[in-house]
Amino acid sequence: MTADDNLDSGLPIRLLHDRVLVRLEGSEGERRSTAGIVIPATAAVGKRLAWATAVGVGPHVRSIVSGDRVLFDPDDRSEVELHGRGYVLLRERDVHAVAAERVEAESTGSTGLYL
Repeated sequence: MTADDNLDSGLPIRLLHDRVLVRLEGSEGERRSTAGIVIPATAAVGKRLAWATAVGVGPHVRSIVSGDRVLFDPDDRSEVELHGRGYVLLRERDVHAVAAERVEAESTGSTGLYL
């Protein structure tokens, strides 16, 4: 990804260093379990990670590209508003995982193991 890709994606900024700009998926309020049960936002849960979609990455980010779904700790975040829309700014090291769809596509035909 080049520095101009952020401008092509409609972002009015150019991210620097190892920064990743993400858009949260869904709302931070109530959520629904896989069985369809509504869990209110006030329900006490342990530390819960959140999914978001990367919309821009800095030039030194190695493992994430725009469009990836990433898993991060919502307590360690900086929020920013661009064109009236809320985003979260992270460092690449604050991202715990990238969704498996892209990871599996890259490793097709190779296990990555050397025996």
